[in-house]
Amino acid sequence: MEGFVRIWHGATRRGLADDYERFLIERAVPDYKSVPGLRKAIFTRRDEGDVTHFLLITIWDSIEAMRRFTGGDPWKAKYYPEDDQYLLEKEEHVEIYKIFYET
Repeated sequence: MEGFVRIWHGATRRGLADDYERFLIERAVPDYKSVPGLRKAIFTRRDEGDVTHFLLITIWDSIEAMRRFTGGDPWKAKYYPEDDQYLLEKEEHVEIYKIFYET
């Protein structure tokens, strides 16, 4: 079954990581889940010294489904106003990969 993986990366100060994790669960998860065409969302984190990295891996039915999520360009990262208080920087783009095999 064809589909696409969309990968977003963000980083925050370690002291804000637990709050940002809660924010993602409460704000981002419902937003992602509201979009038809989202198959799966996997939100991960890695604490590394004073910085915590977040990697959000989502699986979509189509590029068009990702367009619905972002409101336009599927390769452009989507941010919420609250992200400004957490993120060390806002990366402009995400990575997208076509799924060619899945079990």
